Amino acid sequence: MAIIPTLRCRSMRRSLAFYTGILDFERVDGDDELNDPSFSVLARDGGHLFLSSHGGDGVFGAVVAITTNDVDALFRALRARGLLTPGNPDAPQHVHEGPIDQTWGTREFYVEDPDGNTLRFTQ
Repeated sequence: MAIIPTLRCRSMRRSLAFYTGILDFERVDGDDELNDPSFSVLARDGGHLFLSSHGGDGVFGAVVAITTNDVDALFRALRARGLLTPGNPDAPQHVHEGPIDQTWGTREFYVEDPDGNTLRFTQ
């Protein structure tokens, strides 16, 4: 069984630019046309994520946890790919927190996508 989250987006082209260009996902399937409404299947490190700009597919502001073996290295790699971090008021997306140790035993950082969905990268 696979459980695949669907994140709602307003503009498929803008979301794909963020997810593939910054977060290093690959678009592996979806609608042939990217004009909205549209649907895309993304993959990264064996995991999948659905993006949809269809009105009935989810709500804006969802949260998805993504596990990784080295959250600090991933954070550095995403910053090198252009992830905008706090201190840039023009950032369409931003890191809520840099990698931090949580009281519940994980090390995490949070990224907000262009549509207000949060990706929680956790180790």
